Amino acid sequence: MQKSLSRFKPGVSRRTHLLLAAILWTGIGVLLLTKGSYRIVQVTEYQVAIVITALIAGTLKSYFILDRSARKSIERILNFKDGTCLGAVYSIKTWLLVVFMMGTGIFLRNSSLPLSLLCFIYFTIGWALLFSSRLAWKAWVVRKK
Repeated sequence: MQKSLSRFKPGVSRRTHLLLAAILWTGIGVLLLTKGSYRIVQVTEYQVAIVITALIAGTLKSYFILDRSARKSIERILNFKDGTCLGAVYSIKTWLLVVFMMGTGIFLRNSSLPLSLLCFIYFTIGWALLFSSRLAWKAWVVRKK
């Protein structure tokens, strides 16, 4: 029975997992940067200061927090066998963290936070994800060779 069901499993190569990880980090980073950009025009003061400060904070978050997580994910993917399920790109713990972060994002968006702070958060997290995605892209390119 299990063999017959396994033919429906979306099993892919390690390289495809690396590509998916890179696309997810990049896509979510760009999405958050876009949300921040859309809202920053509504902020009347300190727009440039908010963006520059957020980019600095995002770079620090990337180097000291997300890069470590990205490296662990890449190492985990490289230890897969080809044919591992596409959803295994992240561990269950990481998928739960993603759901939690999505919920937090919805809460923040609907909260009464000042728009300038919300923009700062969008830019910081978006840039950190986008900047750390470079590690998955690099692993994907190296794996190609």
